[in-house]
Amino acid sequence: MLNFFRDSETERRGVPSDLNSVAEVPNTATCHPQSHIVFLKTHKTASSTVLNILYRYGESRNLTFALPVGQAMHLFYPKLFESRFVEGFSSGRVKEFHIMCNHMRFRKAEVAKMMPEDTFYFSIIRHPVTIMESGFNYFKAMPAFSNSRSLEDFLNNTNHYNDSAPWSFLAHNNLAFDFGFDHNVTADAEDHEDKAKRAVAAIERDFHLILVSEYFDESMILLKHVLCWSLEDVVSFKLNIRSNRTRHQISPNTAEKIKRWNALDWSLYLHFNATFWQKVDSVVGREQMKSEVSQLRELQVKLANTCLKGGGAVDPSQVKDAALKPFQAGTAVIQGYNLKPDLDNQTRKQCQRLITPELQYTLHLKSLQFPVQQTQVKRMVPP
Repeated sequence: MLNFFRDSETERRGVPSDLNSVAEVPNTATCHPQSHIVFLKTHKTASSTVLNILYRYGESRNLTFALPVGQAMHLFYPKLFESRFVEGFSSGRVKEFHIMCNHMRFRKAEVAKMMPEDTFYFSIIRHPVTIMESGFNYFKAMPAFSNSRSLEDFLNNTNHYNDSAPWSFLAHNNLAFDFGFDHNVTADAEDHEDKAKRAVAAIERDFHLILVSEYFDESMILLKHVLCWSLEDVVSFKLNIRSNRTRHQISPNTAEKIKRWNALDWSLYLHFNATFWQKVDSVVGREQMKSEVSQLRELQVKLANTCLKGGGAVDPSQVKDAALKPFQAGTAVIQGYNLKPDLDNQTRKQCQRLITPELQYTLHLKSLQFPVQQTQVKRMVPP
């Protein structure tokens, strides 16, 4: 039987009041696990895997999630977040929220109305070129992309881009949009640099940590340290991942076009990729990071050998349990997993937590927190 979930009562610790003081987080021998957490779930950044980590951590400790009201599967994205979007807040039914991690368009003042002062805020970013390549496939049905034969075709005809079309932000500085900023900025805009500086300053003010998708394992080790969690708390299987056959190589010329079109996202990425490694150096250290990443990957392999039939992800048509099939979107082929058939009940439960897709896990948590309410999947807007 697996034993990587701890079901002890949750301990709490204070969160540094400024971003730089994250470097002063004490080691795990003296710190206490953080349980008040806001994760800004950005698009196409491996954020679904982070969500699963937070879901598992909170569920195993009976923490309360700030879940979308009613049948919504996210916090009414793309609207700027309002506290009334959270089930149980306006009614006063929920007295304390521990974790907020569903898709939203960030607005700190509204989030702060419902989360405690010691809440730890973090998010994750990804290189804009890979976000754009992934997003074009995943959101192909959206108006911004639907008339383009290819990503190159879209980039060559951005003069036809309609920023008032539904979901247009998915095609232009989507990271900046998720953080709550104006996304209609290109490298040619006169105020591009000024808007980038203001966006960076706002994120540094509102968030304690920004992780980087390209260094996912390193990000999880850094998160482990600043939250005072264990290695078992941050282990995961990749979720909402595409089959390799729907991935496309991007030429250097196309990559440059993407960076100019998404100039604000590119500025954010350059800045927070640099600060990420500064945090690694000050909180963990490079040698310790290498050692812990190796341990994390060994644990992932161990869990895959224990839990997964075939040891890895499979195309959705091969997922045997319909309840574990991931949501499909656009031209992307989103993979899922099959569990080994001979697992004991406790091990199966723990393994299933690791592979449960976002929509199904959200419904499961809603049924736990609000058992008298009907919770059925009703796709209101793209997840």
